[in-house]
Amino acid sequence: MAVVVEDDEDIRGLLEAVLSQSGFVVHATALGNDGVELVKRNAPDLVTLDLGLPDIDGFEVARRIRHSSDAHIVMLTARTDEIDTILGLETGADDFLTKPFSPRELRARVEAIMRRRERHRVSGETSAATGAPAAPAVAEPLSGQQVAAREPETSTTSVGLNGLVLDSASYCIEAEGTEIAVTPTEFALLQAILVGGRTVRTKTSLVRRLRDEDADAGTFVSEADERSVEVHIGNLRRKLADNAKAPRWIETVRGIGYRAARPRQSAGGA
Repeated sequence: MAVVVEDDEDIRGLLEAVLSQSGFVVHATALGNDGVELVKRNAPDLVTLDLGLPDIDGFEVARRIRHSSDAHIVMLTARTDEIDTILGLETGADDFLTKPFSPRELRARVEAIMRRRERHRVSGETSAATGAPAAPAVAEPLSGQQVAAREPETSTTSVGLNGLVLDSASYCIEAEGTEIAVTPTEFALLQAILVGGRTVRTKTSLVRRLRDEDADAGTFVSEADERSVEVHIGNLRRKLADNAKAPRWIETVRGIGYRAARPRQSAGGA
């Protein structure tokens, strides 16, 4: 299921056609308020959202959608200002697509999104079939500073570090038993970093992770793509109250990317 919120009739028709060809049942509207209601009624997997709408702007629509849905939000805009990308990601969008865009580019983004969601669905079904979630994998420190050359395995049902547990079957994150609400993209980034342990994940490799590509796929990654990763990581740190200067979970490797912080010894440890 997909919801299209776009006031330009031609673009709305293009989006409906591309998404229908990709196997979605599509509900479309030109108004932001109607888009919020369509999401509430239909629980879509994907929302395409125009930034400039006639009633309320796309930023506000994204905020409202995030209150009730974990749908993947792709924000569409004719603007190229970096501040718009940052604001969109901070209000809950997962991805940005600049107009004009090609149907092929949209289809590639959508296919990557749905492959990622399908992996989570299968992971959840596997966990349910066994009767209980797998024990959390703990991110272990590695000697030296390593940079990921290949995409780390992220099929583990759950991963944990320093009181933080991610359950990929439910997109649930708990910190010391308290559930933390994050977007699907934020979840995917945090999972990739924690599963990688002390191996450094470059921003380029994380962009490709979100595209469901290998870290060394060789596809083009723009500065804007890498900047979007920085914004998502900033949002994660804010939600987790993780201090970048003394990180508990996400450690910055300046000029390169990110890795999991070192496991901390429990109070009762030796």
